[in-house]
Amino acid sequence: MTDLFQQGIDQFNQGDFYACHDTLEAIWMEATTAEKPFYQGILQVAVGLYHLGNHNWRGAAMLMGEGLNRLGPFEPSYAGVDVSDLRLRSQHWLMGLHQAGEAQVQALAATILNAAPPPDDWTVELPAPQILRQDI
Repeated sequence: MTDLFQQGIDQFNQGDFYACHDTLEAIWMEATTAEKPFYQGILQVAVGLYHLGNHNWRGAAMLMGEGLNRLGPFEPSYAGVDVSDLRLRSQHWLMGLHQAGEAQVQALAATILNAAPPPDDWTVELPAPQILRQDI
């Protein structure tokens, strides 16, 4: 795992999703054709979470879904990342987006960094947005 990739993971795990996007975009641009969907998938999940933080429901839902699709072929792990766990966490956030709808996107956004608990009537678990490393 390169230092730059680790930096992108750290940024994601710290909730700095825009910086994560910038860092991983630099890697994605130089990646081989086979690796591009992996980096783009993480990028899209990060940007989806960034959009959620800005209460952009449509952008968040669209990018989270696209990121999930791109990451699927890299399960269970790739490049030192537990892809299965990342996809599971992202699926929960996407389900949360769909349950919240545009009307409650602000309430969902408040939960992204544990700033507030989700409303009591929500049925979706919202795990911390996090990329776990896999020992390789």
